[in-house]
Amino acid sequence: MAKTLALLHTQADGTLPKAAYEILTAAAALGQPFDVAVLGAGAAAAADAVQGCGASAFYAVGDPAVAQPRYATDAAAAAALIQASGAELVLAPGTSRFSRCLPGVAHRVGAQIDTHIVALGNDGGAVSAQRWFYRQRILGAFSRAARPWVLVVDAGVFAPWQGAPGAADAQAVAVAFADDDLRTAVTGVQKPAADAQTIRPEAKLLFVAGAGWTKKQKDGECHIGEAGALILDFLGKAQASLGSSKSLVDIQSEGEALSFMSHMNQVGQTGSTPRHPKGLATCCHGEEPHTVGWRFIGERRAVSLDPNCGWAQGKADVLYVADAFEVMAKVNAALA
Repeated sequence: MAKTLALLHTQADGTLPKAAYEILTAAAALGQPFDVAVLGAGAAAAADAVQGCGASAFYAVGDPAVAQPRYATDAAAAAALIQASGAELVLAPGTSRFSRCLPGVAHRVGAQIDTHIVALGNDGGAVSAQRWFYRQRILGAFSRAARPWVLVVDAGVFAPWQGAPGAADAQAVAVAFADDDLRTAVTGVQKPAADAQTIRPEAKLLFVAGAGWTKKQKDGECHIGEAGALILDFLGKAQASLGSSKSLVDIQSEGEALSFMSHMNQVGQTGSTPRHPKGLATCCHGEEPHTVGWRFIGERRAVSLDPNCGWAQGKADVLYVADAFEVMAKVNAALA
């Protein structure tokens, strides 16, 4: 039975991200003993917060050098934690911080690494993992004999662990950081205002706009300005996350699309596959390459004037045959 380590990191305020609590659930679900290691600001306090997760031992690196995300220091700290625990199987959340440094960590400790894991299994001590291949069309299950084995798990796959805090008495792991490791520093963060942010991974609703918003409407004219106002008004009131079909973002370069839309919003075969409890598609046709990005949406609804569009062919739980402009205007009025 391989020794398992749940490798976590804290946020700037010293708390653990939601993805870290999901890793605790994943580690417990394997049904074998596991340890917890935390790096970052307030690592020891973060370990205390999850003391009741069932871990056998806790390790922490709370050196000021790892208070901010940085490849050199994060890689050194994570490698030290893995070596201190002696773990053969390492589970880590697929956050931007770990996705950046863990491949280098695996090389340092002589481990194999697999990313974007969406399921784990344990058959008599033989641990297996699952992930999507070929643009998320093929779900593959595999295992490795090589150890250590680092598995980076996608967010939203497991339910977050919930439990009472306690005294973890985390073992402090000393890391010898080189001077070169501290050459870079975060001097500030530039980000859009909260009301300008359109991609919200934690939102309960995914709102997807299609190219129909930019086409001629029933009066024979295009109403791109009105479309943008309706969409932004809804996003602000519902705090939904904005998605886009490929056809809509592709015409951005032609000057006919919505100014706030980019390829970062694209959902589908060549875009992202977000995980939200609910999704609402508007002015989309529901083609397979687009709806492949909806496979993890819990409840799917669509608004389209065409009752024979792709969404009506079993891809949407509910299809509203109506004008999206009129529907969203009434929805925004109701939300107000």
